[in-house]
Amino acid sequence: MKLLLTSSSRHGSTDEVAAVIAERLRSAEIDVDTAQPEDVESVDGYDAFILGSAVYMTKWTNAAVAFTERFREALSAKPVWAFSVGLSGLPKGKMADPQRIGPVLLALEPEDHITFAGRFDPDRLSLRERSIAKLGGAAEGDFRDWDQVREWADAIVTSLRDRPL
Repeated sequence: MKLLLTSSSRHGSTDEVAAVIAERLRSAEIDVDTAQPEDVESVDGYDAFILGSAVYMTKWTNAAVAFTERFREALSAKPVWAFSVGLSGLPKGKMADPQRIGPVLLALEPEDHITFAGRFDPDRLSLRERSIAKLGGAAEGDFRDWDQVREWADAIVTSLRDRPL
């Protein structure tokens, strides 16, 4: 079984979440390739996919959206899990505003989608990003729940083992 995990991160938080997921899958002896979505030239040979993106202004990054559009047909034929990382988390399995993240994922019918809380470090942001975060009332800190990330990865392992691919 071979899995591709893509993550699109603006300031590193989403990539760090992806690394924990990949580590968990590898410890369960699942062959995982990790890549930035814009670097993927082909999805041939993969049995399943995990797609992750940072969420800015309630949207996935352009690179993550472009990946799903480029490989929509191949992704639709295989199991796909998706995760978003942002400051305002959503309950497990809930899509954000259907006019924003929703269409990207609804077109793929993922096995699961989860939004993990992120990290807000103003020193890593541009002036524009800091201004938007301040207007939105963002609190400084790292709100990622690593146990939740590992539990989600473990659920993917269980799901993969329970299905013939």
